[in-house]
Amino acid sequence: QLAESGGDSVQAGGSLRLACKVSGFDTYKAYLMGWFRLASGLGREGVANIDHNGVTNYADSVKGRFTISQDNAENTLYLQMSSLKPEDTAMYYCAADLTGLAPTEVRKIPTFGIWGRGTQVTVSS
Repeated sequence: QLAESGGDSVQAGGSLRLACKVSGFDTYKAYLMGWFRLASGLGREGVANIDHNGVTNYADSVKGRFTISQDNAENTLYLQMSSLKPEDTAMYYCAADLTGLAPTEVRKIPTFGIWGRGTQVTVSS
């Protein structure tokens, strides 16, 4: 299971750190873990992923502002978000691929087999 937390309402330019607590498997055994978001009226957008070697990928829309990381001792995935913009407003979901078959493209994160329930991020201007 994946349990997201850390979502909040912030002003533009602010920062948040999302956490995804993993239970039922070890994060170091996941081939890929990542974050995607779903904004009202829009489709699912992959945000960032990290593979089992620590290689990261980011959507162009968040590159330089968001950082994905994984703490295997805590069995937790993080997303550090800074310089937040109103267009970052969305429900953020954590996802994991345990099969090793998922593509590494960020846009494919919503196809991963395991999702959390999401945490809401609202950025006001």
